[in-house]
This record gives sequence, structure tokens and C-alpha cells, in this order.
Amino acid sequence: MGLGGVAVVGLLFPGQGAQYVGMGRDLAAAFPEAKRTFEEADEVLGYALTRVAWEGPEAQLTETRNAQPAILTHSLAVWRVVAEQVGPVAVAAGHSLGEFSAHAASGALRMEDALRTVRRRAELMHRSGVERPGTMAALLGVEDAVAVQLCRDASSGGEQCVAANFNAPGQVVISGDVAAVQRAVELATGAGAKALPLSVSGAFHSPLMESAEAGLAAELETVELLEGAFGVVSNVTGGVERERGRIRTLLIEQLTSPVRWTTCVHTMLESGVRRFLEPGPGKVLTGLLRRIDREAKSTPLGTVVDVEAFMASAS
Repeated sequence: MGLGGVAVVGLLFPGQGAQYVGMGRDLAAAFPEAKRTFEEADEVLGYALTRVAWEGPEAQLTETRNAQPAILTHSLAVWRVVAEQVGPVAVAAGHSLGEFSAHAASGALRMEDALRTVRRRAELMHRSGVERPGTMAALLGVEDAVAVQLCRDASSGGEQCVAANFNAPGQVVISGDVAAVQRAVELATGAGAKALPLSVSGAFHSPLMESAEAGLAAELETVELLEGAFGVVSNVTGGVERERGRIRTLLIEQLTSPVRWTTCVHTMLESGVRRFLEPGPGKVLTGLLRRIDREAKSTPLGTVVDVEAFMASAS
């Protein structure tokens, strides 16, 4: 708890996969600030992202180049609506793409810069997936070290498989060349674990994304990083990073590095956070938080119902 018994607040921003057709439409209808945020996204990007997010089709929204800016826009729309009711934030973290949302919410990235960078990042990631096709799978019921070893055992002959997301105890996402990931899945299921193939356009957070690094570095060089109102935990290091040059470097490294989500959450807990909010579509990160620490409380803020209930409780 913080001063006066007020819980210390931390923000969790979702990543790709949280999108759904209709996302944010109710928010824009209910809150002028949310409506302006979606309109700003359309203006900055130069196409009707709002139409894709609200009307689909789902296949078009799921495309990496649309899903990533749509999720960022939804997250920032929510944050702009609730920020004054939240009060001081201790620290934030975002899962993969969500790290850009976290920096934008902190003020370290202007929204227009965040949108352009995320759109470019998504295009580069998709292109890398076309140039060197890969895939991902979630392993359930395996320890982190076991998952890492399974990936090593499955990698051979230039085909790579790595642990890409350490999401929660017993949940690791693996990524790499299709054949290597399939071998890792077979090894995992043979050892009694569950494996769920993921519908993705590439092997994210693996060496297969290396060809995207130069393009993202060039894009980030055009962006001014500002002093954020609160710190953001890096997916790469699992620590709070504040030095702007280092933040820029880590956002590039994030493409090929694993998302150390469990470590990120522990860093937030160790900084005193006891009340988490998840601004954006879905409630995936709230679910992962429960697996990491059952005592921690998180409130998803993705719909008008969620936001109005939160604002009523905060007033």
C-alpha cells in the first residue's frame, strides 16, 4: 500500500492477439476523448484503421500491420479516459507491442510517433515472416528451464527454435522455424505437456526476426523520446529502464529477444505495486497476473462497462 493506504498502481498493456472486431467502438460512442483518439489514429496512419477495428473483417484486423496499431490505439483511448481517476502511476509494462503503448501512456512517446513506429514495426515483422517463414506454439505445464532445453534439443541443421515468451509459471511460448517448432512440440507432448499452435505470421521474438531490426532502428532514429511520467519495464531486461538511448536500443532488441513477462511482473510487485490496471482490449494480462501472484489484483479496462465501473469505484 502507498501513502494514506492507497494502493500503488501499475499499468499492464496488452500485445498482439488481444484484438477483436468491434474493439473500442463502444468507448468512442461513450467518451469524446476515446473518439478523438481513434480519429487521430486514422489521421496519422492515413487510412481508416477505425473501420478495420470496428467492422473487420476479422482476417484483415488480425493482420499484424493492422492489429498492432489497433491495439495501441484502443489502449491509449482507454488510458486517456481514465488517467485522471487513476492518479499517480508507479510503473508500467507492456507485453511485446504493449511496451510501445506503455511508453506512449507515460508520455515518453507521442501518440503519432508511437503509431507510425508500431505500424512500421508490424510491416517489418510481417516481411521477416515472409522471407523466412516461422511459427509459434504455447507450451503449458512446463518449467522455463525445461522449455529452453526442449528448444535446444529441437534445433538442428540451421533450423532454430527458442523460448520467446516466459508468460507465467508453466506457460512458455516457443518460436522459430516451422520444422524445429514442430519437433519441440512433439518433445513437449511426449513429456506430458500440452502444446497449442498459435496463428501468427512469423516467428516473433526469435532470431528469425533479425532482418526487421535495421528498419525498426531507422524508424526509431526519427522519433524523439521524452521524459516519461513513470518508468516502463523492459521486456528484454525485466527491469525499469529510464535512459532514453537505452530504451531505444532495447525496443529494437525486443524483436529477437524473449519477452520476460514473469520477470516484468515481479519487478512491478517488488516496486510496491499492488493494484494493476489493464487498459486495452481483452484481459489476457490480468489472467497471467493471477498465475504469477494470486494475491495481486488487476482490473481489465477494455469496454465501456469496465471503464464506467472503474470510474464509479474511483469517485
